[in-house]
Amino acid sequence: MVLKEGLRVKLAADLEWAGAVTPAGGSPADTGAVAGSLSLYLAAGIEGTVERVNEHRDRPQTQDVREYVRLKSLLDDFGHQMPPGSRRQLEEQIGTLEPAWSAHQEQQRRATVRVRFDNGFVLDGAHEELFTSA
Repeated sequence: MVLKEGLRVKLAADLEWAGAVTPAGGSPADTGAVAGSLSLYLAAGIEGTVERVNEHRDRPQTQDVREYVRLKSLLDDFGHQMPPGSRRQLEEQIGTLEPAWSAHQEQQRRATVRVRFDNGFVLDGAHEELFTSA
């Protein structure tokens, strides 16, 4: 599912966060001064609104991905002019590179979101796969 700002979503899985609680405004030297621990549970099904979507498109292309793009472009632009044997060979080469291209496309669609839940909690940097449409 592609998430966008303003979309109502539901949390698809239970989440748990646990961390140390330290006094606010303490100096870096006081990092060992733990006041206690905090556990937070967000249950699946809790609803909220997407406030921000961060798409991650900075993944580098592998050699196989670059070769797929080059060969696919060649086929799309000149395939109709090629002899049948050459066209078939090119299609086979593209077919062998298709898994690398599909994996790259999946990675390209990765996004993290900031969701403000109805109970006031905010979850930032969460993977979009954690949510379904409300």
